[in-house]
Amino acid sequence: MCGRYALTLSPEILREFYDYVEQPNFPPRYNIAPTQPVPVVVQDSRVRHFRLMRWGFIPEWVKDPGAFPLLVNARSESLRYKPSFKTAIRHRRCIFMADAFYEWKRTGNDKQPFMFRMKSGGPLPMAGLWETYADPDGGEIDTVAVVTTNANGLMAPIHDRMPVILGEEGIKRWLATGVYSVKEALAEAKACPDDWLNMTPVSKRINSAREDDADLQVPVELKKELLGPKKNEGPVQGSLF
Repeated sequence: MCGRYALTLSPEILREFYDYVEQPNFPPRYNIAPTQPVPVVVQDSRVRHFRLMRWGFIPEWVKDPGAFPLLVNARSESLRYKPSFKTAIRHRRCIFMADAFYEWKRTGNDKQPFMFRMKSGGPLPMAGLWETYADPDGGEIDTVAVVTTNANGLMAPIHDRMPVILGEEGIKRWLATGVYSVKEALAEAKACPDDWLNMTPVSKRINSAREDDADLQVPVELKKELLGPKKNEGPVQGSLF
């Protein structure tokens, strides 16, 4: 799954990487949480755009959002068939702009957060789906969810799910809904290679969405019991705006 992530690279680097037409300016964020406004990239015909959306997908057919569960993630295996996402996967694919994400390993009553980022130090493009929800009073809000897949070898000792992280070709296929079919897009919705990512244990202050500063990403020393793999699993294969 993906429940927290970060975006700390400069607006100039991100605009060059994604090639969207807007020129937004925004501060670094070290602890982005569900229900917050988040930056995503969408594509209209052949033109890419920067958009802000609420993290927490609401299907257009929902009558009472307050009684509907918060859809932060969308499982890639069921996107074609699940009523919440089967239209969005055809027409409204997007990319979460990120350069790190966090996941927690549980050992007994303890939970240790880990940060995952690209070994290159560059953007970490996470696949997403979006929907515009219109309330009964006529108000509209764009909402979005991260697409997840089974964990790769690096992530598996920490959690069994991870966000779909796209390479260069994957970005093209995911965004161009009018060019690439659902089948072609979903071919990219798989775990990224282990050697794309670094894994670092970080402060438990990340548990609070109120915390948002660079010190959250400073490596911490692990307790001895957290150095090994999860129970019944093999060894670790690697270490708003």
